[in-house]
Amino acid sequence: MQTLSLRALSQVRLLGRQPDGSGPVPLFYTASGFECIFTGSELALCIEAGFALYEPWISVELNGAWIARFPVQAGRSEVTLFRGMTPGVPKHIRVLKDVQAMHGDPDHYLLLTGLRFSGGDFLPLPEPAYRLEFVGDSITSGEGAIGAAGEEDWVSPFFSAVNHYAQMTADALGAEWRIVSQSGWGLLSSWDNDPRCRVMAYYDTVCGLADGPHNAALGAQQPCRFDAWPADAVILNLGTNDNNAMENPPWTDPATGRQYAQRPTPEHLAALEQSAVDAIKQVRARNPQAWILWAFGMLGAGRMDAVLRAAVSRAAAEMNDSRLCYLPLPAATAGTLGARRHPGVECHRQAAQALTTCLRSILPPRG
Repeated sequence: MQTLSLRALSQVRLLGRQPDGSGPVPLFYTASGFECIFTGSELALCIEAGFALYEPWISVELNGAWIARFPVQAGRSEVTLFRGMTPGVPKHIRVLKDVQAMHGDPDHYLLLTGLRFSGGDFLPLPEPAYRLEFVGDSITSGEGAIGAAGEEDWVSPFFSAVNHYAQMTADALGAEWRIVSQSGWGLLSSWDNDPRCRVMAYYDTVCGLADGPHNAALGAQQPCRFDAWPADAVILNLGTNDNNAMENPPWTDPATGRQYAQRPTPEHLAALEQSAVDAIKQVRARNPQAWILWAFGMLGAGRMDAVLRAAVSRAAAEMNDSRLCYLPLPAATAGTLGARRHPGVECHRQAAQALTTCLRSILPPRG
């Protein structure tokens, strides 16, 4: 058996936003990971992890089937991905981080330190038909996409990158995908009105919301190199937490005592619309060739539907941009809710069907 860095294996594809550098591969956002095609009989993954509150979980897919899911323990470990399989037969492995980047746990990190194998070859992966980026909140972090419908605890096991509308959409289109998301965050504030919790404030970095010196040392604060991974489409799914914030008490700044609250007043709804316009313009500046979709409604459209439709129309007019659209997504029902009153796997599947249909109609055919 030999162990090689994933970066030393040119046929291994790293998934998710990555900082510049060499050595171990950090996994920050949901659905970051790797994939490869290997012909040997055995393959193991070497991992290093740490956390204070929220342990990382990962999923393993073999030849398109979801075969394993488990928490990664703190420290260094080795995980067998498969063993005893027929030598010479290609096996497609994909490993995904299920848990989001944990802003509330600066000690949370996950590193892929190597692949361990004996014999066999790593074969070239087919080029993805498209590159898709998904930007959102807890829905896009996969919160509640696994677990019983009655679960209420906010813990790592109830996040999933596999029962997920982004994964389903990308797989249907033969695409590679990335996620930028944080549970509870929004455009102008979090669900509890904290104005520091704005997803787009960190969009230009690799994963700037991964807090603490350890994540900074891993490259989380580096500027994202958008030119190295030009997206064909960016799907924005933000606004649910802004809608919820309007019903919640004000947030009080512990340093100044000042309060902040989103409220359904004409002035504040206009500010929300402007924040959505600004988000679209920020995405366009970083992704000049991409389609931009604002896809929304998996937990109900609420007041945000009109706000976001107006923002998309305004942004299109102000930028003279024809590659923008708004896509309403099917809302979760009592029968399609998952854990923590979030969309379950069936709601994610319905959203993926709507997105897949839309993207097929607007993206140029490949291959």
